[in-house]
Amino acid sequence: MKIFHGTENANIRRPTVLTLGVFDGLHLGHQEIMKTVVERAKAVEAVPTAITFDPHPRAVLYPENAPPLLQTLDQRLANFKVLGIEQAIVIRFNKDFANQDAREFIKEIFHERLQAKEIYLGHGFAFGKNRSGNIELLKKMSEELGFHADEVGEVRLRGRRISSSRIRQLLKDGKVNLARRMLGRPYGIEGAIIRGDRRGHTIGFPTANLKPQNRVIPKYGVYATAILIEGKWRKAITNVGVRPTFKTEAEPSIETYIFDFKGDLYGDVLRVRFLHRIRSERKFSGIEEIKTQIQKDTETALHYFSHFGVKNSLDIV
Repeated sequence: MKIFHGTENANIRRPTVLTLGVFDGLHLGHQEIMKTVVERAKAVEAVPTAITFDPHPRAVLYPENAPPLLQTLDQRLANFKVLGIEQAIVIRFNKDFANQDAREFIKEIFHERLQAKEIYLGHGFAFGKNRSGNIELLKKMSEELGFHADEVGEVRLRGRRISSSRIRQLLKDGKVNLARRMLGRPYGIEGAIIRGDRRGHTIGFPTANLKPQNRVIPKYGVYATAILIEGKWRKAITNVGVRPTFKTEAEPSIETYIFDFKGDLYGDVLRVRFLHRIRSERKFSGIEEIKTQIQKDTETALHYFSHFGVKNSLDIV
């Protein structure tokens, strides 16, 4: 996949079918948009293209209310590729861009530079000064400039619209199963494995301590997880929290005990996906009670992994 940082750097040689948006999390609603773009691009012999913004527009316009993102920019771009997008353009969002006239942007960027044959927006999405770049304006200008424009309908689950904000709330509440259904995959975080206090080694449950790149972390507690090591998803349990038995830390730690694995992972950047919440974080009386609880958590996780659907999904998680 070709990645261009800024429309002025985009070396476009073929017509495009495109969409634009933040696409944080690339949930099922976003995936429906990408599917439409990819299918239509194939039909009209154009390049499926996604335009995205960095940082999030609200981080510039309303920084006090800016949401933590579900994905880093690199993760978002990697998922574009998985979904069939062949060309991504990252626009550095700032106040100048926010005040840009939508009509000029459509004409100069979509029509002239990107040679758009078709343009698709997510339901209710708008861009440009006063959010005037909406589907109504696109359809009006499509008649003038000769491209097709349409809106992709929203995707619902249990009667509720799927949205990035809804998924953030689910993760905050520890509801990783429902978040997974909205994302179309388990929620995952990436980060470097760092050295901890090695307390897990002393009690027989050595853990990998992950420093996350992602800002959205599930509710404190213990989860059945999968961790990607050398291209293989391995079963694990992960504790998210401040370890209240020993001390209350300012930042949450993410410690993963990987089943049937021995190896040095320090310095590696690994991916952990949250599959099932086992319990809340709690304070214990001491080491022995912790050991007993970890054994129970391990048994609970292994029972979860033994389910037919979960067992067969690990290879594609």
